[in-house]
Amino acid sequence: MSASCGVVECVFVLGCARWLWKRCTYVGSYDSATWPAATADEFDRVPRVCRLILANYEPDLRTPQYQKPTSATGHRLNPDCVIKRVTYEDTLGHAPPYIIYLDHENKEIVLAVRGLNLAKESDYKVLLDNRLGQQMFDGGYVHHGLLKSAVWLLNRESETLKRLWVENGSEYEMVFAGHSLGSGVVSLLTILVVNHRDRLGGIPKEKIRCYALAPARCMSLNLAVKYANVIHSIVLQDDFLPRTATPLEDIFKSIFCLPCLLFLVCLRDTFIPEGRKLRDPRRLYAPGRMYHIVERKFCRCGRFPPEVRTAIPVDGRFEHIVLSCNATSDHGIIWIEREAEKALQLMKAQSSETVTDPPTVQKFQRLKTIEKEHRDALERAVSLNVPHAVDTAEKETSENNEGDDDASASANNNVSSNQSKSSGGRSNWDEVVEKLLKKKSETGEQNLERDTNVTQ
Repeated sequence: MSASCGVVECVFVLGCARWLWKRCTYVGSYDSATWPAATADEFDRVPRVCRLILANYEPDLRTPQYQKPTSATGHRLNPDCVIKRVTYEDTLGHAPPYIIYLDHENKEIVLAVRGLNLAKESDYKVLLDNRLGQQMFDGGYVHHGLLKSAVWLLNRESETLKRLWVENGSEYEMVFAGHSLGSGVVSLLTILVVNHRDRLGGIPKEKIRCYALAPARCMSLNLAVKYANVIHSIVLQDDFLPRTATPLEDIFKSIFCLPCLLFLVCLRDTFIPEGRKLRDPRRLYAPGRMYHIVERKFCRCGRFPPEVRTAIPVDGRFEHIVLSCNATSDHGIIWIEREAEKALQLMKAQSSETVTDPPTVQKFQRLKTIEKEHRDALERAVSLNVPHAVDTAEKETSENNEGDDDASASANNNVSSNQSKSSGGRSNWDEVVEKLLKKKSETGEQNLERDTNVTQ
């Protein structure tokens, strides 16, 4: 009897040792080991939006502390092009501070939202307001507090954004960018804008881009894949936030014991099968297409020249916690900006050395590749039985086939004028969200019950 107990104990110890070795030796670069490299054209905007987000942290925009006097690209924020700068005193806790910037050089209208402020109680209230899985939204689930913050921001600024786009012509693009807490806000804001573009002057979908830096897990998997052609998430190496499926409010309530929390989450997720994770409609994920900046490798000290890998992952979407001393430092916007700038310069240098086709041909080929990757990701979600992914795939296909013809443009104009009349000249985004929630909840109750039974 004692011999058999000893064998069981040895097997248990060996199993624990094997698990501990795999977890302690897992590095962030493994998440994107099979992904292709990003191109300079698609990554060009990332360092620039990082600097715009950093402007929210500056006491004085004319004497910046977080922007270098000279940069490799020569881009610096022009204080005269800041249309609006909103602080905590102005938001009254409804949303993080943000700026609206009109970039004439790059023909962009940018809304940049800062990240979590550990000293502000209002930011924690946004995180704690999370009625997970109680209401469907656009065929999926989202973080409730971040959605409310996005709606408040649109109610306040949609008229300004619409005016800027109408006044500056159709050549300009609408760019939404955010870091950490702000990344969740702009991601959900982008979903609303994409579905109601007429409220911003009928802006085409291809003119809208969202950049979520160190993204929060704020939407269900089917939504993350559906909007991967609009929302881009940028993750630096071992950043903990995109990998932690624990609700955001639990993470930041435990901010002073974060390593312990990450270890417990890592231990818990080990015993959850991958299929169960994918079939859970209430599990939230980092949004959109992923860009992973890799700068450290296993058993090699120090930082190396960064490389950027990109994909639209469905299964294995940053599910593994990295037990690294850099898990929190890689979350910082300053480090993301520095490493993104280095990576961009390396990509430009490499592309200039290996040019074989004209730039226009290269851009066209890359665009076709990105479109194909998005279709493949939608089909992959369907094949893995991701809840509600079938409806998502059908809608995305129909949207791609419809295009922006004259008939739809005139219809959008009529809808816009009717909405303006009914709301007294101002867009009311609360009504839009309520209708969307009501419509989805009526059709989603049976699906939710079915999906819950499947996961159990």
